[in-house]
Amino acid sequence: MPPIPLIRPSPCRLSEMSDALRDIEERGIFSNYGPLNTRFEQRLTAEWFAGVGECLAVCNATIGLMMAIRATTALHGTGGRRYALMPSFTFAATAHAAIWCGLTPLFCDIDAHTWLPCHQAEAALIDRLGDDIAVIMPCATFGACLDLDHYVALSRQSTIPVVIDAAPALGSLDATGRPFAAGCPLPVVFSMHATKAFAVGEGGVIHAAHPELMRTLRAMGNFGFDRTRSATGLGLNAKLSEVSALLALAKLDELDQVVTHRTRRLEQYRAALPGWTFQQSTGQRQAIQFVPVMPPPGCDRDALRAVLAEHEIGSATYFSPHLAEQPYFQPLALAGDLPRTESVAQRILALPMSDTISVADVDRVCSVLRDAAAATLLSHAA
Repeated sequence: MPPIPLIRPSPCRLSEMSDALRDIEERGIFSNYGPLNTRFEQRLTAEWFAGVGECLAVCNATIGLMMAIRATTALHGTGGRRYALMPSFTFAATAHAAIWCGLTPLFCDIDAHTWLPCHQAEAALIDRLGDDIAVIMPCATFGACLDLDHYVALSRQSTIPVVIDAAPALGSLDATGRPFAAGCPLPVVFSMHATKAFAVGEGGVIHAAHPELMRTLRAMGNFGFDRTRSATGLGLNAKLSEVSALLALAKLDELDQVVTHRTRRLEQYRAALPGWTFQQSTGQRQAIQFVPVMPPPGCDRDALRAVLAEHEIGSATYFSPHLAEQPYFQPLALAGDLPRTESVAQRILALPMSDTISVADVDRVCSVLRDAAAATLLSHAA
């Protein structure tokens, strides 16, 4: 039977866009906030974020996070502080972005059910170190919807800026059915990496309903230039190319179809794996990148992965090891108590998902897993 990869990247096909590519060549504009980039930002704002706020396309989400950290800490006057508060159960880019901005990651625990940052754990670290926290960086884990009203209130109460790392969440719908982050005044950073549901190749988007912040970010992404091309503030080159913007426009046409398909296959996984622990839903739809799940207690995760590999089925262990366990971050970061992070990270298993995964594919994955889990439980009982 054909292999089932963990992730099958599905950007739109440049080979089918020869006329549009020729138009780019004839215009002679390949970057620098070109017309396709502008069209993508405007369409995304209008069609996905209900015309509220603004979108800024960037070359990748990690650069977007770095820009948002620098802009918000400057705006709030917390640039001299030391820590960036974030969950340890997330991708390395969150911590790297903070370190590139001269900050020390401060790791908090997660909720046992949603696997999102634990509000009580965040509050405990803010009570303890709040005067030295420069930015709070909650993560939309696996594309789940954060409670953004909570973070708007937390930022106002604590006077600490918040930058949302929502890398996989472009396409997720919140509990009211609205696109996640629509109208949020906080900077929310999304990824358009090839492995995401919104697959472009490389790229990212910063969204915020905060005109002053977005003006700063747009200038920052173009070397800090004002309209006279004179640097008036901190800058770098974060611009999205016109070819990537072309791919993003095409993917935007597919977004609802892609995420709806993935949601249906996720529900199939849930129904086919009773007794397994799935991430508790926090919205109406989740732009799932792969399927994160914990096997029943007593199952050997490595043994399950070995059986999947024998059947040419991809798997992984995001986010295990979690950030506080990774060699580069261990001597640099500070961590609170992480019991729930450690519990989930020890058991987490990522299963296949893609734009083209079929009902039969999911049935096959789940059948192999059920048999493998039963075998490992029997071996332990013996």
